[in-house]
Amino acid sequence: MLIKAVNGKSPLIPDDCYVAENATIVGDVTFGDSCSVWFNAVIRGDVNFIKIGNKVNIQDGAIVHCTYQKHPTIIGNNVSIGHNAIVHGCTIHDNVLIGMGAIVMDNCVVESNSIIAAGAVLTQNTVVSSGSIYAGVPAKKVKDIDQSDFAGEIERISNNYVMYSGWFKKEK
Repeated sequence: MLIKAVNGKSPLIPDDCYVAENATIVGDVTFGDSCSVWFNAVIRGDVNFIKIGNKVNIQDGAIVHCTYQKHPTIIGNNVSIGHNAIVHGCTIHDNVLIGMGAIVMDNCVVESNSIIAAGAVLTQNTVVSSGSIYAGVPAKKVKDIDQSDFAGEIERISNNYVMYSGWFKKEK
């Protein structure tokens, strides 16, 4: 793993977090407890800060960055960021699933208990209301979580990633 200071600011990663051997975490990045950062993920807090809550998983190939002098990236608790997703200069509240390959752009806000579908593109300044599923390019609301088959999926996936990271921590 590459964990590196930038401009005198080093990542803060609690001991109970799992970071894959080829993940990259640089600069002003702070993690909560029970997080996992998977293979080839990049979390780059070089131009602004990144704050990550508890029980967040950042899956393989995902990129988390921020915007110089404008937008930090703030991620709440119990958030899953899917494989190859991009989360950039935005705020993600608690209990959110960002699907595989989704893009969340500058100054977006994803409120709690929401899902951004795989491949969706949330264009700059989009606000996703709590309990919504957004999909498409550009992403639009497609339904409410409670009217979908996805109720409970956010918690299930987050819990699974805590379990998966335990498997990898045992192998050290």
